[in-house]
Amino acid sequence: AESKISPHSLADLKNTTDDALGNYLRGLHFTQDNSKLDVRLAIGYISVIIAGVLFAADYKLGWEQTKIYTAPAVIAYALLNAAFTYWMWAVEQGIVFEGLREGRKFSLSSKTHKHDPTYYLTVSVTDPSTGSNSPSSWQIRAPFTTWMTADGYFVAKPFQQWLASSIEVIGDADLKN
Repeated sequence: AESKISPHSLADLKNTTDDALGNYLRGLHFTQDNSKLDVRLAIGYISVIIAGVLFAADYKLGWEQTKIYTAPAVIAYALLNAAFTYWMWAVEQGIVFEGLREGRKFSLSSKTHKHDPTYYLTVSVTDPSTGSNSPSSWQIRAPFTTWMTADGYFVAKPFQQWLASSIEVIGDADLKN
C-alpha cells in the first residue's frame, strides 16, 4: 500500500478498491474493453469544446457578434450533458472493468450502500464455449476491512485472494491466489 486514505469515507474506499481491481486484472493480462469509456470521454470532450469555442468567440468578438450562437450552444451543451448523465447511469451502470479472457467476456460493476462499509461487486460472464450467448450474473460482497487496514492502507493480497476465489475467470488466471 502506497497511499493512505480515510477509512471512514465510503467514496475513498470504493474508488481505491475500484482502481486496485483494474490494476490487478491488467496485471494478469486481461484484455480491457474501453469502448464505453471512449463514448463517455467523447461526449465530455465535445461538451468542453463547445463551451470553449463559445467562450473564445465571445472573448475575441464580443457579446453582440456572438449572442446569436449562445442559445444553440447552451442547448447543445445541455443535450450533451443529458446524454452524458444517461450514459453513465443507464449504460455503464457502475462498470469498473469490462474485458475478455480466453474467449470469455466479463464485466464487473461495483457499488456501495450508504452507511454500509461493504463492497458489492456484480459479476457478469459470457462464455461462448457453453453454447450460450446470454451472460450469467451474480453478486459478491465483502467488507472493506478485508483488504483495508484500520489506518487507511490498501492491502492487495487479501483483495486478490477474495477475487480469485469468488470469480472463476480470475481464479483461472491467478492460480497462486
